[in-house]
Amino acid sequence: MPALIRTVLLVAACVVGSTSWAQDSAAIRKTIAERLPNFPKIDEITKTPIPGLYEIRVGTDIYYSDEKGNHLIDGHLVDTATRTNLTQARIDKLTAIDPATLPQKDAIVWKQGTGARKLVVFADPNCGYCKRFERDLNDIKDVTVYTYLYPILGGDSPEKARNIWCAKDRTAAWRDWMLNGTAPPRAMGQCDASALERNAELGQKHKINGTPALVFEDGKRVGGAMNAAALEKQLVASRAAKP
Repeated sequence: MPALIRTVLLVAACVVGSTSWAQDSAAIRKTIAERLPNFPKIDEITKTPIPGLYEIRVGTDIYYSDEKGNHLIDGHLVDTATRTNLTQARIDKLTAIDPATLPQKDAIVWKQGTGARKLVVFADPNCGYCKRFERDLNDIKDVTVYTYLYPILGGDSPEKARNIWCAKDRTAAWRDWMLNGTAPPRAMGQCDASALERNAELGQKHKINGTPALVFEDGKRVGGAMNAAALEKQLVASRAAKP
């Protein structure tokens, strides 16, 4: 077959494929809007590895649909050959946070050993899981921890966070409270605690709804505490995957 004809056929196939996808995308949006008027605004529709199945993205939430929008699936898509949870992998990518974009001046920073590896933690001073995680951190070597005070549990969490942030040595105040239960001294006089407001905005921006929330060097985000073994494994993996 002459090269020119092959090129024309290839371009035609691409155009047809693109047109078909655009038509399916429009059909899905139209059907869902008509049948599910309270469904959130659809941000993106993309093809999946399965013919005729489309991914519907709403913020960082993932749904699936056929090409007409007649069926909506709320669940996980798994590649059985590799045992990869494709849905979770997609969500991980959507919720990843680049640590380099976070304002370090608003964090409590401490390190162990060389501090070569980096870990970001959003934590509430009254969070029991955060306290357990803080103890497990004692078993991790060569790490620098950036803790963003994120008092979302109510009660006196905001007051404790402010007292810790305003302490003469906020790192010592944080660690003494989380590890030993030693309450931080009450903040007296003027103290610039605007970092706590910025942390709240930061957490809301990234939809952090629970503590602890962990962010690793490669941007991977984990909600909830990890034991020392799991944390060490992830620190190694994230350092290797760091761009």
